Amino acid sequence: MRRFLFTLLSIIICFILQTTLFRALDFSGIVPNLMIILTSSYAFMRGDKSGTLIGLFCGLLVDIFFGTYIGFYALIYMYMGFIVGKFNKIFFPENILLPLGLIISSDLLFGFICYVLLFMFRNKFDIGYYIVNVIFPEAVYTALVAVFIYPVLIRINTYLEGIEQRSAKKFV
Repeated sequence: MRRFLFTLLSIIICFILQTTLFRALDFSGIVPNLMIILTSSYAFMRGDKSGTLIGLFCGLLVDIFFGTYIGFYALIYMYMGFIVGKFNKIFFPENILLPLGLIISSDLLFGFICYVLLFMFRNKFDIGYYIVNVIFPEAVYTALVAVFIYPVLIRINTYLEGIEQRSAKKFV
C-alpha cells in the first residue's frame, strides 16, 4: 500500500513540476521530461510490469491535459516503460550510468516517435531542425535533471523494499 501511495504521489508531483516549475525554467521552449525520468526509473528498478503501468498513468495524465487524442502519449510511455523494464535483470542501485543512458535513449526515442507521428505524417519533413532544436536539447536537459531525481527515487525504493522485507519476515 505504501508503494502504491508513493508511486501515485510521485507521478502527481513530477507532473506538477513538469507543467509548472520547469515551464518557468525552460531553455528556448525546452522542458525536461520528468514523466520519462519517472517511467524509465521505475521500469528499471521494478521491472516491465511496473514500468508499463507507470508509463500508462503518466501518459494518460499528459493525454488528458495536453494531448489531442486520449491514449497517444499513454501508449508511447507504456511501451517505453515495458522496454526499459526488460533491463531490470541487470539492475544495480549503485550504478547511475546505465539508468541515465536508458533515460536519455527513452527521451530520444520519445522525441523521434512524436516527430514521426505528429509532424512527418503532416508533410513536415525538416527532421534535422527538429532533432537539433528539440530532441537533443530536451534529452540533455532531461539527463541533467535525472542526475538529481534518479538517486532520490533509488533511495526511496530501497527504503520501501526494506519495509516490505521486514513486514514479510514478520508473517513467516
